[in-house]
Amino acid sequence: MGCINSKNAFASTSSPAYLHSLSAATDNRSAIAEPPTRAQSGVLITDNKPEETSEDPSRDGKKFRKNSSKGTGSFRMGFSHRFVEAEQNAAGWPLWLTSAAAEAIQGWVPLKAESFEKLDKIGQGTYSSVFRAREVETGKMVALKKVHIENFQPESIRFMAREIMILRRLDHPNIMKLEGIITSRLSSSIYLVFEYMEHDLAGLVSSPDIKFSETQVKCYMRQLLSGLEHCHLHGVMHRDIKVSNILVNNEGVLKIGDFGLANTLNPNSRHPLTSRVVTLWYRAPELLMGSTNYGVSIDLWSVGCVFAELFLGKPILKGRTEVEQIHKIFKLCGSPPDEFWKTSKLPHATVFKPQTNYESTLWERCKDLPVTAVNLIETLLSIDPSKRGTASSALISEYFSTKPYACDPSILPKYPPNKEMDAKNREEARR
Repeated sequence: MGCINSKNAFASTSSPAYLHSLSAATDNRSAIAEPPTRAQSGVLITDNKPEETSEDPSRDGKKFRKNSSKGTGSFRMGFSHRFVEAEQNAAGWPLWLTSAAAEAIQGWVPLKAESFEKLDKIGQGTYSSVFRAREVETGKMVALKKVHIENFQPESIRFMAREIMILRRLDHPNIMKLEGIITSRLSSSIYLVFEYMEHDLAGLVSSPDIKFSETQVKCYMRQLLSGLEHCHLHGVMHRDIKVSNILVNNEGVLKIGDFGLANTLNPNSRHPLTSRVVTLWYRAPELLMGSTNYGVSIDLWSVGCVFAELFLGKPILKGRTEVEQIHKIFKLCGSPPDEFWKTSKLPHATVFKPQTNYESTLWERCKDLPVTAVNLIETLLSIDPSKRGTASSALISEYFSTKPYACDPSILPKYPPNKEMDAKNREEARR
């Protein structure tokens, strides 16, 4: 892959000691780790007062930073920051990146663009493009995610840096691993380097020639929940779980990808979160009703949507607008009781209150699915976030302890490469 760790640099944020400090709270499985401080990331700071951050609702989960440093502490911090910035520039990082996001790259050196041969585009998102590439020296296939930086604005760079820091925090076989970063001192672009995965679930689910077996679905769900459990126990909300962000390789291994909207959990934070996260079809009802104080339960709702989709072969809640989406949710899961509407403090609750009370139709919709599967889907798709349980509780549910058991990933069928882009091409060809 090439060297990404600098021998003489400060300790990497992905070092075992650093990860241990982040996961100290995970001995108690219900505990949530605090997000890392600058001191933990290896940056020398003499004034440890944290900078306040807040999410800008207009930027779909991005953060902006409030400068609260004052006096001599600010001078010492500025000197320390300039020292780290100079070291990183000497290592080959561009100034626009080191000046706005020094923490994210601490302890790493950039990979060179000429070390990779770009082959073809395999994905396109709002903030990035993904390419299949080959490492020249080894012939290893990789995925290159080109991040789109908005006019090199510091808040846009920090948004990208948050994704990098979260990826460096996580280390699990069911989570995509960041293997390096391609850029240079004079470069105006940046690529994140990941292992190459042949498929995503969007491509596989929508393929007319593919029908998942019950053991296959159970194998995928066990891996998905295991990866998500690791995220949540390390204080990370993904905030965009959907079939196109769940990748699978030809060994049957599933990995959660695209942490572009992910955020760290901080129970002591006074700042509201943005509700403008998660793709519409997978968005929890509390987000649709404007919640700015939510937790990992929004990811569990998304998992419930994915779970049903693996069995049904199509999205279970396919609304065109937020209003249509929330009403599809109520028609499937049942509308909340009157007491909910009387006591709810969600900003848009009164706007979305249905004129008719709906009974749940979930069991009718999923009548051909295993009973234990529908029980788990029903839990994950609870209107009340507190009733969705956790990734850990889902993994020990009756669904996983009854036959047929989840098969080993290595015996899953092998398919030609199949991604969301292939699914879109098939859809356009049918029109």
